[in-house]
Amino acid sequence: MSDQADEQPPTLEIVRGSATDEELAALIAVVSDAYATEAADAVAEVTQVSAWTRMQRPLRTPLRRDIPWGRFSG
Repeated sequence: MSDQADEQPPTLEIVRGSATDEELAALIAVVSDAYATEAADAVAEVTQVSAWTRMQRPLRTPLRRDIPWGRFSG
């Protein structure tokens, strides 16, 4: 997990043309709203795992009966 203090805010850089102050304000408003909506929807569910489940040893895989014992095939 990342801490909120480590995250950098999104930046916007105009690399071509010249935008007016009103156009920049509209762009920032639309992009900020879309970013906030996406960030709010991107929350993952945290599954609760009990201490019993964490401490249980997994079951061993079943023996393969198609492999002969040792290296003998007869």
